[in-house]
Amino acid sequence: MSSTKRIMFIGDVVADPGINLLDTLLPSLIKKHKPDFVIANGENAHEGMGLNRTIVKNFYKLGIHVITGGNHSFAKWKIYPYMKEDKNLLRPFNYPKGAHGYGFGIYEIPGTDLKIGVMNLMGRTYMQPLDDPFSAADYVIDIIKKETNLIFLDFHAEATAEKMAMGWHVDGRVSIQVGTHTHIPTNDARILPDGTGYITDAGMTGAYHSVIGMDKDTALKRFQLQTPHRYKSADGDNRLSGILADVDTETGKCVHIESLLFPEFNTTVQQES
Repeated sequence: MSSTKRIMFIGDVVADPGINLLDTLLPSLIKKHKPDFVIANGENAHEGMGLNRTIVKNFYKLGIHVITGGNHSFAKWKIYPYMKEDKNLLRPFNYPKGAHGYGFGIYEIPGTDLKIGVMNLMGRTYMQPLDDPFSAADYVIDIIKKETNLIFLDFHAEATAEKMAMGWHVDGRVSIQVGTHTHIPTNDARILPDGTGYITDAGMTGAYHSVIGMDKDTALKRFQLQTPHRYKSADGDNRLSGILADVDTETGKCVHIESLLFPEFNTTVQQES
């Protein structure tokens, strides 16, 4: 008789506001939702770009099992040697051969005899030119399928169309595909026809009083003046964003997926009494 396992994914953790939110909220959210496996995208955790070993270790202590990355995975060079050691810290698999770190892994789900494959890929549209993520997905899926039907994909991409195209490409072959990188949660969490749980972007864990995590005044100057300005992370209106999904352990198909946003956005004006 088949059962289900619950996967929690935390969207791009950005700078100290995102880290502080995880410290404050994640333990209680894990207690409430009881996920069997927790994944988080951490490529922006250190000062808004990159990671360091201290942050990685703290994520693990909070209950995160695997950390995925993206185009900023290599922003802090001091973590390069550690990326070779830690197989639970991923960066996009379709970086050229020889890049530090791992692009996918197969992990035991704690307290069970089940395994889950997690892969990290990056899109190419409006991004740096990497190897083809679609053929990379095919290659990794074939490897993971030899050990488990439970497969999670973090597709780190700029273009909505590319994320959706990947969703159709892997439908029925991976359990869950989440999009990351654009930092704004999309309202399209759904199960595709062949059983893949999908969302175009899981959103950001960090300061929403910002421009995708960046100080809004600095970001405005970039757009208005078209000149470079030093990155400055924002703070304020801090929220945790991600998804919860339940996967059939026998078939690997997603049976439920929903967005996770805490606290939720205010959508009405509060009238004074």
